[in-house]
Amino acid sequence: MTAIAPSPARVRAPASLPRLVLVLAALLATLFTAAGPASAHAALTASDPKDGAVVATAPAQVTLSFSEQVAMGDDSIRVMDPQGKRVDTGELRDMCSGTTIRYGTALHSGLPDGTYTVAWQAVSADSHPVSGAFTFSIGAPSATSVALPTAQAGGGPVGIAYDIARYAAYGGFTVLVGGAAFILLCWRRGAAQRPLQKLIVRAWVTLTAATLVMLVLRTPYTGSGKFADALDLDGLKAVLETKPGASLVSRLLLLGAAALFIAVLFGAYARGTAEAAEADKPKGKGKGKQKDRGADKASGPGSGADKDANDLLFGLGIGGTVVAGGIAATWALSEHASTGVQPGIAMPADILHLLAVAAWLGGLTALLVALHKVPDIEREAVRRFSRVAFVSVLVLAVTGVYQSWRQVGSWSALTGTSYGQLLLVKVGLVAVLVGIAYVSRSWTARLTDAPAGKPAKIARQRDVSRETSPASVTVPEDPKRAAQLARQRAARENAREKQVRDADPARAGLRRSVLAEAGVAIALLAVTTVLTSTEPGRTAERAGGPDSAATAVPNRAIKITLPFDTGGQNGKGSVRVEVDPGRVGANSLHVWIDDPQGRPLDIPEIKVAFTLPAKDIGPLPLLPERAAPGHWSASGVQLPLAGEWRIDVTVRTSDIDQTTVQKNVKIG
Repeated sequence: MTAIAPSPARVRAPASLPRLVLVLAALLATLFTAAGPASAHAALTASDPKDGAVVATAPAQVTLSFSEQVAMGDDSIRVMDPQGKRVDTGELRDMCSGTTIRYGTALHSGLPDGTYTVAWQAVSADSHPVSGAFTFSIGAPSATSVALPTAQAGGGPVGIAYDIARYAAYGGFTVLVGGAAFILLCWRRGAAQRPLQKLIVRAWVTLTAATLVMLVLRTPYTGSGKFADALDLDGLKAVLETKPGASLVSRLLLLGAAALFIAVLFGAYARGTAEAAEADKPKGKGKGKQKDRGADKASGPGSGADKDANDLLFGLGIGGTVVAGGIAATWALSEHASTGVQPGIAMPADILHLLAVAAWLGGLTALLVALHKVPDIEREAVRRFSRVAFVSVLVLAVTGVYQSWRQVGSWSALTGTSYGQLLLVKVGLVAVLVGIAYVSRSWTARLTDAPAGKPAKIARQRDVSRETSPASVTVPEDPKRAAQLARQRAARENAREKQVRDADPARAGLRRSVLAEAGVAIALLAVTTVLTSTEPGRTAERAGGPDSAATAVPNRAIKITLPFDTGGQNGKGSVRVEVDPGRVGANSLHVWIDDPQGRPLDIPEIKVAFTLPAKDIGPLPLLPERAAPGHWSASGVQLPLAGEWRIDVTVRTSDIDQTTVQKNVKIG
């Protein structure tokens, strides 16, 4: 593959690449600077009761508010008492109104005092499952046997299987669409080549099987996480009524149309192309010298075979584009592009992005197979693919910049979130691909300038040197001996084909560089697949840090309790810290000191400092004022950035006895 055509008219193309990079960088900077708030994965924005709240009387219900629309069922919100028994009615209440997305569940009456656990799970509008849990207390906190779940929705063995199927689906789509495009746009004679036929058919089978697996696993993936639930017919019916389920079914229907496309491509079209190539070959002497041009010639008003092949080519091009675009749309309509800012622009851009990836990387795979398996691929086919790859890279650059702005939104999210970091890895891999493509371009130029008749001449020399002609071979009566001779003949034939393929040094060099590109492309596809299931940078930063889960609740008080021991008399106890509302900007701070019996402990001095190690901010010292025995407070505590802050509390119990305890908390 080459991203730039090797023809003389394009020799100066690399000189324009620095300008293109500068323009794209400036556009990216402008977009990131002007980025506004948006989200993709749903995030929990509020709850009633709040996380960690202590209420005087038992609430009638528990409500959850989200940043965007979510899909929930009757069992999506579960409330458990300190013994782990469910105390909710199990009936979901839809309390959405306008732009407010709120759901709730009623609680049984007469709940006793103690700490209650709320566990919730939902499916975000971009098809990814989100979940979380928090606690609240009635009357006073108490011990509880319910542990907050640490596993996220969509994880575990089911999540791994689903992610593998997702990766296989992307890979199958890329090779299916790119391989077919390579044949129609670059090498028409390739439709009759068995290696390319196997490649494209296997890609179709892979994509179809992966789609079926994703459809079957959708229920456990977004629900219980148990493989046994894949056989739940009621769950499958519920999946079919969702946007992701409808997209998967639509993809299966489109793959049926793709099967018809493949049948025509490798049937009528392959025969028509072979007949047209045979008709275009000169009669008599000089026939071999015209092989490269005649086999892939696209003549206009030529023979009837040419006209039929061209008509079929036009129909396959239109139909294939529609089917490929429809399959790409099944991703765009159900994942990140369908939510957040500007979905009307994002979905077409995502479709173009996927098609460009397929034309580039899928065509690269088809070219690699042709270089390894077909001895006489025409040089013009490689040149044509070079031009297709160049256009694909341009489309990827434009749509990629837009998608980066839309999903990341700011420079801090680009480097401070998992999504942004994966995106940087993806950009780096693309840069490596383009670099290797430049090497491939030099080999392609050598391949183009090589004498056209040389490979054919080598092939003829090999044919003349055969020991016996097929007609003179005597097949022994012994079946074992006959099988042994057949294997020997096959080995000799394979060796001859390999000699023909390796006879041209330019071809061998191009094959090695394309193989290197294919290896990088596999890694690029893996990173892209991980990106589709990663919290976008906008949402992750909004929710409070690079790895904050969807359970994070912005604008809620942060409460921590830390034991301390200064080593002196009355030097043991615990310090309770509350930062309210626990967000970027101004906050109020409260610190309580308790002795081992839980009674207020008055000490000479308390100091607090805030540090954000990831950004090299701090420590920001703070000296709270004494509000009451064992209680200190401060107002207007400024925390300038979101992230994981370290709170250092220095406790001094005498003139010489003091200690510092610390805790990391996430500030949204």
